[in-house]
Amino acid sequence: MAVAAVMKRPVADIPAFFRPPFALLRSLSTSVAPPASSSSAASESKPKRRKKKNLFDVIQFLPDWGIGYRVAKTHWRDVSYELSKINLYKDGRHGKAWGIRYKAGFPAADAPVKMSGINKRGWKYVPESAKNIQNSPKVVEQSLA
Repeated sequence: MAVAAVMKRPVADIPAFFRPPFALLRSLSTSVAPPASSSSAASESKPKRRKKKNLFDVIQFLPDWGIGYRVAKTHWRDVSYELSKINLYKDGRHGKAWGIRYKAGFPAADAPVKMSGINKRGWKYVPESAKNIQNSPKVVEQSLA
């Protein structure tokens, strides 16, 4: 019964010679702390992965916020959207977007539809945009005769 009373006492009330020193406990532990140099070497060997971009990260540098340009998810095959309207939130990194869906290079519908998943990461710019092809300057040969 006296042992039970001693066990319920706070640690501060137990005499110091009953409390083993913290350094002794640490030296008796079985886990070994890894050296700091090996952890920094492991981080240097792995290249840091870049975050994928959401739709607004991709189109922010295009003229007129990408209206008229084609974008697609990185894992989509033969599917893209031509942006027709965007509603950008105040922070400039989120919002809503509408566009015409293209499958295999042909429009799937005539009317723009609301694009889903635009705030998720993994969007890319499709360089073969119709806007670039239509607006490219045409070379006209002139004869001096």
